[in-house]
Amino acid sequence: MSPRTDDTDDTDTAAAADAEDVTAAAEQPGPADRGAPTDARRGARWGAGRWRAARWRAVRLAGCAAALAVALTAGSFALGARDDGTAPAASAPGVAPRLLAGGDLDAGIRSLQAHLKAQPKDYGSWATLGLAYVEQARTHGDPSRYPQAERALKRSLALRPDNDPALAGRAALAAARHRFPEALAYAERALRQNPYSERALSSRIDALVELGRYDEASKAADVADRRRPGVPVFTRYAYVHELRGDVRTARRVLEQALSTATAPGDVAYVATALGQLAWRQGDHATALGMYARALAADDTYLPALQGRALAQAARGDRAQAVHGLEQIVDRYPLPQPLVQLGELYEASGDRAKAREQYALVDAWTALARANGVNADLDTAMAAADHGDRAAALRAARAEWARRHTVHTADALAWALHVNGEDEKALPYARRAAATGYRDAAFLYHRGVIERATGRTGAARSSLKAALKLNPGFSPLGARAARDALEAMK
Repeated sequence: MSPRTDDTDDTDTAAAADAEDVTAAAEQPGPADRGAPTDARRGARWGAGRWRAARWRAVRLAGCAAALAVALTAGSFALGARDDGTAPAASAPGVAPRLLAGGDLDAGIRSLQAHLKAQPKDYGSWATLGLAYVEQARTHGDPSRYPQAERALKRSLALRPDNDPALAGRAALAAARHRFPEALAYAERALRQNPYSERALSSRIDALVELGRYDEASKAADVADRRRPGVPVFTRYAYVHELRGDVRTARRVLEQALSTATAPGDVAYVATALGQLAWRQGDHATALGMYARALAADDTYLPALQGRALAQAARGDRAQAVHGLEQIVDRYPLPQPLVQLGELYEASGDRAKAREQYALVDAWTALARANGVNADLDTAMAAADHGDRAAALRAARAEWARRHTVHTADALAWALHVNGEDEKALPYARRAAATGYRDAAFLYHRGVIERATGRTGAARSSLKAALKLNPGFSPLGARAARDALEAMK
């Protein structure tokens, strides 16, 4: 289908100008880069030279937050999907999204930009460009791409209102920014236009999961599996089952997905999901095997590299784990690996190095928020153990006001605990386990809170369960759990 030709010359001119603006913006520093000198001053206490290097990495890579906090959200753009003949063909013109999924993302974006200069009314290519910017923010960690993605997707919708690729793109963008009600609304709009949109089906599951609406997410996963079975849907279907305590089904579905995966990106993605599932069950040997398979397909895949380091640490290979995490945070200074590396340093007695890692989390949070990312959950978890405890509680309460998930319940419970409000914390710690989801850190937090409220028997059971489920869940937490059990003998 050719682009529409009934628009005015003024629209042509505006669209062409937008194409020029988007291209130019891709070559200029984003808002986060312009803020670097201000944030750099915050790091003077631990060395301006080290801070500038780390701060620059944080500027470039802060946008990867969404990939870590919502592991199954933004990445769906890069995953292939089979066409089983049940879905209608896409009606949008323009450069095919597969060109971006199968090769050099940056080169694909440049091709799209050039195409849109020549064909500025191609609404399909504007939608593809917007999604490409979301993916670029995830893989490059450049949060300035989020505003660019929003502009491109808005341009697509201005040219063809309610076209489903652009609506699905808005859903992916909102999810990447942790704006889950907005993500759900856009996914629903896209599905009204195209009930078989794989991206919209996936984003609807993600949004419902992250809003804590697990029964609805399960139904949405069933619908998606009927309409568009494939790797993106399989992985989400598995996670929904794990959240409800059905680890066996989750594993079976992921193994099925891995058996059908052929593209390197799909293999890395699904093998890592299997590794993470094994890790959460304390099966570190299987986890390492799955991470090895993922890295054989893509040796740069961040979640696999991070998972491998955690499994190595759990098996006692702390030197390899530290080396692996150091390489990760050198390229991707994100809250989770920063805290994990800091805790490994702290467990080894190097508190100065640990403090350096924890300090960078604050910089990341500021950068993420400046580019429209809701970072309260990351803030709450990092600050509760390694930062401003009052700030951790404010962030956890704010996140709980937005969404009631097992993760936000655990975060609020722990933030209340570190602020001395254990009786208030206990109901949230219990709620974190209410769906059947089992996480050793959740069990540890609950045990500590139970002990603080005088429930010694329950505390002993929870702490033992944490160590039985995953004895290496955290270098500091596991040690604290063992110490607490010893003290209660």
